[in-house]
Amino acid sequence: MDVRRVPPDAGAAALLMAEYMDEIERRLGAPFDHAQYPDPAPAELEPPRGMLLVAFDGDDPVACGAVRLIGPGVAEIKRMYVAPRARGRGLGRRLLRALERGAAELGCRTVRLDTMAAMAEAGALYRSAGYEPIADYNGNPLAAVWMERALPG
Repeated sequence: MDVRRVPPDAGAAALLMAEYMDEIERRLGAPFDHAQYPDPAPAELEPPRGMLLVAFDGDDPVACGAVRLIGPGVAEIKRMYVAPRARGRGLGRRLLRALERGAAELGCRTVRLDTMAAMAEAGALYRSAGYEPIADYNGNPLAAVWMERALPG
């Protein structure tokens, strides 16, 4: 697996985001309302404000995630997704660590994220990676859990 930084308009990222939205709709049992939960602006996902990472298995894009600045020294991980065809190989943990390194490159010491109750596997990954529950920091109406982790260093 090869994890690469890509521009927000990269075709591989768009393909994975479409798969991710399909999965969210399946888990919610309803259409995903982008008006209620808009995507980050492309400028938020490019240095010096953020970055978008895509993991490839050969030429096949199989996972993605973004990190963006949300405050002084604080980054947020967004849209982390591993395609079903690539699950069970530790890629989620590897991608999470790459996103954390990206946050550190952006000058952050703390990383936050949120997840839906329907994404129990994601919550378990984040807890096992050292994330601790915190209060709602972003008002995301779909989230049930908000977490934070101090970055080493």
